Amino acid sequence: MGDLATYEKDRFTFEGKTRDVYRKGSGPGVLVFAEMPGITPKVLDFADRVVAIGCTAIVPHLFGVPGAEMTAGKTLRAIAPACVSKEFSAWATGKTSPVVQWSKALARHEHERLGGPGVGVVGMCFTGNFALAMLPEPAVTAPVLSQPSLPLGLSKKARRGLYLSDADLTEVQDRLAAEPDLCVLGLRFSHDRLVPRDRFAHLREALGDQFVGVEIDSSKGNPWGHPTIAHSVLTEHLIDEPGQPTRDALEQVLYLFRTRLLVS
Repeated sequence: MGDLATYEKDRFTFEGKTRDVYRKGSGPGVLVFAEMPGITPKVLDFADRVVAIGCTAIVPHLFGVPGAEMTAGKTLRAIAPACVSKEFSAWATGKTSPVVQWSKALARHEHERLGGPGVGVVGMCFTGNFALAMLPEPAVTAPVLSQPSLPLGLSKKARRGLYLSDADLTEVQDRLAAEPDLCVLGLRFSHDRLVPRDRFAHLREALGDQFVGVEIDSSKGNPWGHPTIAHSVLTEHLIDEPGQPTRDALEQVLYLFRTRLLVS
């Protein structure tokens, strides 16, 4: 399990907004945006794997208590203020939230500081679509959407929502057209109600073959033992055993970073 004490704590400010940032490792940067309720030991365990392949893990603190274990109580206490925060715009469709601008600036800063071809970005759950919304930033070269849960809501528009404005989506599409080797990797469990299949269908429509969607069977009685409520592909519901689909998904993420970031 990851240990926050092994990370260096720093602060980053953009347009008057200052947040804590935890760093570890060396080499090109990978921004790891935590899921609810925040930077848990299992999020740090994933970040440690990023460090182990030769990258620098950068873990911004956006909500919750850094280093605390995931519990239902902590999740409720973290998600309630985040859901109503204007920074996250959790319920909005067709809108890029303000926190994405701060995140883009952090990506630029880390790329300038660490060098390399660019930075990777992994969003999880509440931050799952950050990597897509940040793609207009040229520093972002390896985007991963792990169980992208925003925008929230039950309407058809919300289920298909991508957590960015139409103008930013056009920028994403223009960048993908200009860089045919760039891809967006998405991960979800097949029966995850927080990440509707309509959202992945919309991603395929909008991004074409440059969206690589990995959907892991979590139907009742599936051969892998995933519960139907499985949600966190890279952390809480990761079965870290050879041949397991979640282990394969993890390796696919790390392979993306190796091939996009650890090259001359």
